[in-house]
Amino acid sequence: MEATVAISGITSRPLVALRRSGATVSYSCSRGLLRYRPLSSPRLIFSPVTGTSRNTHRVQATILQDDEEKVVVEESFKAETFPGKEPLEEPNTSSSSSALEAWIIKLEQGVNVFLTDSVIKILDTLYRDRTYPRFYVLETIARVPYFAFMSVLHMYETFGWWRRADYLKVHFAESWNEMHHLLIMEELGGNSWWFDRFLAQHIATFYYFMTVFLYIISPRMAYHFSECVESHAFETYDKFLKASGEELKKSPAPDIAVKYYTGSDLYLFDEFQTSRAPNTRRPKIENLYDVFVNIRDDEAEHCKTMRACQTLGSLRSPHSILEDEDCDEQSGCVVPEAHCEGIVDCIKKSITN
Repeated sequence: MEATVAISGITSRPLVALRRSGATVSYSCSRGLLRYRPLSSPRLIFSPVTGTSRNTHRVQATILQDDEEKVVVEESFKAETFPGKEPLEEPNTSSSSSALEAWIIKLEQGVNVFLTDSVIKILDTLYRDRTYPRFYVLETIARVPYFAFMSVLHMYETFGWWRRADYLKVHFAESWNEMHHLLIMEELGGNSWWFDRFLAQHIATFYYFMTVFLYIISPRMAYHFSECVESHAFETYDKFLKASGEELKKSPAPDIAVKYYTGSDLYLFDEFQTSRAPNTRRPKIENLYDVFVNIRDDEAEHCKTMRACQTLGSLRSPHSILEDEDCDEQSGCVVPEAHCEGIVDCIKKSITN
């Protein structure tokens, strides 16, 4: 299965169109428009043993812009829908319910875009000519949503309500990836000023509690907000590479970047890239330019993962299928997976059903 992701440069009016098995969903981040059209397309079944797939179809996600040059990142990979782990089917809803859901999604996305654009304007003002400190602030903030997601998921599991092992694994791998981005920026001197550390840490603290609350109320909205943040990070790094590419090629790569991207154990590196099979991306690190290329591409992978999370039951850990099969054979080893997104969604479904 092939996928193409086109992500624009910094833009005020991106359009995202996501085609997946069973439906086409289109929405505009800035305008908050959403359209849904059912499709009849085969599912992809990927075999981690043989590496083959059957009944393949094309998944294409694009973010377009109006005014600036389009940035394109194109990847070819076999996406995975593991046997026995199909996405949960949503019950049929009336046209009035569908219209209400579309309005809610439009509202959620409008709020997310407003918040993201507001933070971007503040960072543009404070860090117009200070690149590495800006990246340090971005990476300090970028780790926070994954901590928040895991906190809420651990709470659900602790209460005995449900378990989402794949989500916990993937979100931890995402936080591990963002942590190494942060370590790279620290090695480049991005945290040398007290003000930058103070600002980043206090924004991150507020962002954590905001995301925890948001994730409890609407996981879909929380994931979309993270997608907006990761999309901005991708655009920021891409613009930096275009503006400073030749200079970066003359600078050596930080040791932490070489260790992370070319180390012997890349399990967690593969784990957060949920749209590709493990071992299909192995970066090269020869200079500082290569480091930022890989950081930028990491952000593109985060975008795809966050987009997948917005559809209930669609997230799959690249490594989990054999572990899940072994666990299923043992009595009492599995707490049932949730058939709803969060507390509010579970209450709503319990009342309507």
